[in-house]
Amino acid sequence: MADTMQFDLVSPERSLASVPVREVRLPGNDGDLTAMPGHAPAIVTLRPGMVVLVGADGTTREFAVTGGFAEINADSISLLAERGHPREEITQEVFNDMMKDAQRVHRNATERREHVGEEVVTAAVKLMGDMQALGTHIGLDPNQSTVPD
Repeated sequence: MADTMQFDLVSPERSLASVPVREVRLPGNDGDLTAMPGHAPAIVTLRPGMVVLVGADGTTREFAVTGGFAEINADSISLLAERGHPREEITQEVFNDMMKDAQRVHRNATERREHVGEEVVTAAVKLMGDMQALGTHIGLDPNQSTVPD
């Protein structure tokens, strides 16, 4: 079994990473998971959170994602993020913008509850909670961004 696997992270704006890694920690919708070389094939839906890469030399890199999905194979992982940023680029201003997007989704789901159903509203509430947890984890204030009603 190889010691590393290829990891590629792409967001709509740009390619964020294309590197060999020993492991990747992912914020899965159904729970966090770690993928390593030899992992069984899987497609994982992501929730907002931190993607942590452990390089061949043991160094780590972190990326904040707002969701997306990852295709895991024995020798590679391809992650397509809804929105993603290297940890060092996440300022309060960038995070506020990410929170405003989540707040819009929540507000729209709540206002259209009878048309979209409770499952969509519940997913929007979970999205808000995950985004708040992401900000708190990074050391940012999730309460600074509010969308006017």
